[in-house]
Amino acid sequence: MPINTMTDELLWRETALCAQAGPEFFFPAPGSSTREAKQLCNACEGRVACLEYALAHDERFGVWGGMSEKERDRLRRSRSARG
Repeated sequence: MPINTMTDELLWRETALCAQAGPEFFFPAPGSSTREAKQLCNACEGRVACLEYALAHDERFGVWGGMSEKERDRLRRSRSARG
């Protein structure tokens, strides 16, 4: 039986649409638009898992799960205010 070296937490990466684009697409220069990256994220089946990964690992830069750094920070704060 083959050993799966990927944890279930990272399986979404195998089929993620971001794997087909370069990292610069999801880590644009400061002040650049994140619109195109977000559009690609919104079409991806792994979007929710990607977002949860970014939140769990405190990813501070780039577009993850269709959200920018500022959007993830707002989501984090709203979650902590509720809990």
